[in-house]
Amino acid sequence: MPAYHPGSFCWFELATTDHAGAKRFYGDLFGWTSEDAAMGPTGAYTTFKMNGREVAAAYPMIAEQAAQGIPSNWLPYVAVETADECVARTTALGGQVHMPGTDVADLGRMAVLADPTGAVFAIWQAKSQPGAEFASGFGAPCWVELSSPDPDRAADFYGRLFAWRMSEGRSENPAKPGEYIHISCNDRYVGGMIPKLTREPGAPPHWLTYFSVESCERSTAKAFSLGGRPFVDTMQIGDEGRISVIGDPQGAVFALHQK
Repeated sequence: MPAYHPGSFCWFELATTDHAGAKRFYGDLFGWTSEDAAMGPTGAYTTFKMNGREVAAAYPMIAEQAAQGIPSNWLPYVAVETADECVARTTALGGQVHMPGTDVADLGRMAVLADPTGAVFAIWQAKSQPGAEFASGFGAPCWVELSSPDPDRAADFYGRLFAWRMSEGRSENPAKPGEYIHISCNDRYVGGMIPKLTREPGAPPHWLTYFSVESCERSTAKAFSLGGRPFVDTMQIGDEGRISVIGDPQGAVFALHQK
């Protein structure tokens, strides 16, 4: 099982308005299998597996969230050494706490937070469960990207919270205003932030999770045939490969990436 350096994305969790439908969609799209564990009256927590290894998870969105108009969504988790300390630092840096530090059996301790611009993320202090076992290859999460109305403020927040380094890319030069920001942690690129001028006007602040595929065109077409909705059809991103952005049948937005 991979060991996740603090500041690395380590887990990806889907809150969905149609649990059974989401399991079918992602199972057909990526070949993920599902393993359910009872969560009590709210339903089951599903662990998705690829080749027998844990890759992500899903659970039924609670009624209160749906009543507030919260759409189905993918939530990325960031590995931390101490969840409660990270929660305290988040508030000190101007972020918000949606769920304070909470133990998850003997697996770890989590919290759900938001940066000062409103993008929601979670943190994970590992105990017996470090995070995703399947971390590379077809169907694995491979990139996480922030869309924020104030990238500079967000970059400052995350840099202070997780010691992320923000650069313009492979040159390692600091990113200039208006450029795509590449995020590195422990000398490894883990995600990015899009420039303010290129984000969709009026879009809420959010993190977008990318999954690795062999052919972006084929997987995008398959997602559409399974009921997915197009947001950005397949396109080339310089030398970085091909991407598409898709909404699953329940409305959770994710992206595909082909190297």
